[in-house]
Amino acid sequence: MVQPAQPENVDAEGIRRGIHLISQGAEGAKRAQLLASGVAVPWALEAQELLKKDWGVESDVWSVTSWNELARDGRACDDHAFINPEAEPRVPFVTQRLSGHQGPAIAVSDFMRAVQEQIRPWVPTDYYPLGADGFGFSDTRAAARRHLLIDGPSIVVRALQALADRGEMPREVIRQAIDRYRLTDVNAGTSGEVGGDA
Repeated sequence: MVQPAQPENVDAEGIRRGIHLISQGAEGAKRAQLLASGVAVPWALEAQELLKKDWGVESDVWSVTSWNELARDGRACDDHAFINPEAEPRVPFVTQRLSGHQGPAIAVSDFMRAVQEQIRPWVPTDYYPLGADGFGFSDTRAAARRHLLIDGPSIVVRALQALADRGEMPREVIRQAIDRYRLTDVNAGTSGEVGGDA
């Protein structure tokens, strides 16, 4: 089988190096950056729609192809600066990509939060990772993701909290969002039945 040609307008470097922008929101005063990997990308895209429709918040969605690669690159930049103090510091790839994009960053995956935490030192804004921490919960994938607070509505609530922390949203919208999306009801989860297979 012949490998198909690379499509036009693909950020091949971003895909290879760990992060690329897949959906850019419109201009807006209230804004968030949504970072997601694997099966969590559709949840971030859902959150992008809900943030705009329900709360007037614009957001950009980034597909993270490798949290590990981004962390390796960040550490390599730090190590280079450590032993080459006279040299121009290298800027980690994730820092390059997120610089100039306004708003807090919400990071989500189907992995434990520690995976997303790897890149915290190089994210140039307030950073709020969400992850599948926990055990002993047996239900549908949608219910489990709601229980773990990693589905689309959970991303929305976390983004609103982050904006409120910055004084860009009134704090009462957080409770409104929790109630609106029934965030504490595992049966209200809708994040689909894909992914998470061992």
